[in-house]
Amino acid sequence: MAFKPKLMMVDPSHFEVSYVINPWMKPGAWHADPARHLRAAQSASAALQAALTHAGAEVLMVPGAPGLPDMVFPANAAVVLDRRVLVARFACAERRGEEALFLKQFRALQAHGTLDAVVQYPEGIFQEGAGDCIWDDTRQHFWAGYGQRSAKASLQVTEDFFNVPVVPLELVSPRFYHLDTCFLVLSGGEILYYPPAFSAEGRATIESLAGKENILEATDEDAAGFCVNAVNFGREIIMARPPRALVERLEERGYRVTGVDLDPFILSGGGAYCMTLRLNRARAVSGKVETGFPSETATTQESAAAERAAAE
Repeated sequence: MAFKPKLMMVDPSHFEVSYVINPWMKPGAWHADPARHLRAAQSASAALQAALTHAGAEVLMVPGAPGLPDMVFPANAAVVLDRRVLVARFACAERRGEEALFLKQFRALQAHGTLDAVVQYPEGIFQEGAGDCIWDDTRQHFWAGYGQRSAKASLQVTEDFFNVPVVPLELVSPRFYHLDTCFLVLSGGEILYYPPAFSAEGRATIESLAGKENILEATDEDAAGFCVNAVNFGREIIMARPPRALVERLEERGYRVTGVDLDPFILSGGGAYCMTLRLNRARAVSGKVETGFPSETATTQESAAAERAAAE
């Protein structure tokens, strides 16, 4: 790939399942053997990092903090596009302590030249990062979930800050509290999504803008296994261990699927996408998009700069 994805992950040393803020969280199961579960979580995080690196990504691992176990899900920390960052405001009190630490981390990246602008959503307007605001390279807009954790009022803030269209999608099930748990945009233009998580209007919007030929409906099994909560760049898809039928459907579309055992994190309601935040996502230049497929060329600002440097 000409454009190497840069992904943030958070060290899982302080991870545990100690409270319940979504229907998937099972603190009782965790505390039945916390030492074993923590070892499994550390192994699972390392396996995810290895899979991402092998697929061609660069992974930046940052520290977590005691008492903030869900920092391991940095997708909720911010929305990032074109080196500009909008830092989250968490709806649940249990996660609000993460805001200052992630803000500090993004400021440090700004100081090192990785990012250009770091701003936080206005106080009182809840928005939980890229988990509820997913960039679509093909259509050059954000899909934004609201109705569970993120407020509808955040949509206009996002649109104004990034100066790109934002398409609202209402989430209607507490089991799918973030958009990334039930909606995956693929580099070839397809969308894998779980229809029961959305309002009728949301489903109609997805089908209208994506086109039925690009829609892949996730099954109950796919959704319950957090397979929709996946990382995609180019042909590569990394997800929690998928059913064979889902792998075959994606392979038919030209993707390579890597399954990783993320069971310790699913005990807290998160999968591969939740555990990462892409730091160098960018809009297309000259109407072209980054797909990783042979017929198209990555032409974002960073890849163009890399090509110029190589030519010199």
